[in-house]
Amino acid sequence: MIDFEPSEEQQLIVETVRSFAENEIRPRARECDESGKLPEDVLGKAHELGLVANALPERFGGGGERSAVTGALIAEELAFGDLSIALAVLSPALHALPLMDHGSEAQQAQWLPKFIGDRFVPGALALVEPDLRFDPFRPSTRARRDGDGYVIDGDKCFVPWLAGGDSVIVAASEGDRAQLYIVARDAEGLDARIEGNMGIRGLPTAELSLRGVRVPANARLGEEAGADLRAIVERGRVGLAAMAVGVARAAYEVSLAYAKEREAFGAPIATKQAIAFKLADMAIEIDGARMLVWEAAWRIDSGQDALRESTLASRQAEQVALDVADGAVQVLGGHGYIRDYLPEMHLRNARGFCSFEALTLV
Repeated sequence: MIDFEPSEEQQLIVETVRSFAENEIRPRARECDESGKLPEDVLGKAHELGLVANALPERFGGGGERSAVTGALIAEELAFGDLSIALAVLSPALHALPLMDHGSEAQQAQWLPKFIGDRFVPGALALVEPDLRFDPFRPSTRARRDGDGYVIDGDKCFVPWLAGGDSVIVAASEGDRAQLYIVARDAEGLDARIEGNMGIRGLPTAELSLRGVRVPANARLGEEAGADLRAIVERGRVGLAAMAVGVARAAYEVSLAYAKEREAFGAPIATKQAIAFKLADMAIEIDGARMLVWEAAWRIDSGQDALRESTLASRQAEQVALDVADGAVQVLGGHGYIRDYLPEMHLRNARGFCSFEALTLV
């Protein structure tokens, strides 16, 4: 029998992260969206909770408690507070977890300690490409061996580009196989342009242009052994699906609270059948999407192939987030369309999930 009930320890983590999201993240969500700037103090406080460091190996100072299910629980709660800040808080995982899973001993020793230090250090993973034919397993970006290193050419988009980072992991095709390469942000031939997005406006994302970018041979993740991009995609889709559930839940709870307070014809609108049924459908869809996320995460933790399950969870959760956020705007009526209320922001953020890939990892 499969039991997805969180353990006592996981439930404690959920309660801690939920409290942090409600008290530290949610009050800054609108300010973050309007200003286009992340609250540095919130990132620092989140780092102190060890949300990424707890998953890293003990020999580097981490907690050694790696679990995709726990990661999904954390991602949902953070996104319930705000999607932009959640993606920023977990951005170190974009660098640290691929290194942990696929990096050589030398690469791990060089890079992992920085994500466990006293200060918040962001990570960046360049996977998505600005091409309608984009396939994460067959990147158009190319890497070719040249002497004692590699030369990389291509374009990437939706790359988290927070201040304070000094490198980015780039997915590129080497021959007929996709590989990952650690590239310095100031590498010659690498140009980054900050994007202007409809949603996640608080999170700086960049479009990268790589033209003849040269990296040493030991910049290839895993060095001679290489890396498994399939595992990266699986974990990325579970992470994004969990965040989509968090966004949907946030939109649902705002609309539920509004419906209980807003009166029409002498009674709260929550008592009206049309509104009550819409809210019930929202709750059902959110719970269903969450189960798909947990199943995919459980398969990863069990060492099973989870590409199908993570893809199903991602596709369903992104649709649920969009439908629930749109429904929340409808429940609030005219108030749902103005920026004084959160549903319009939830709707803009939810719209992006269909374009995202590996913006977070579990």
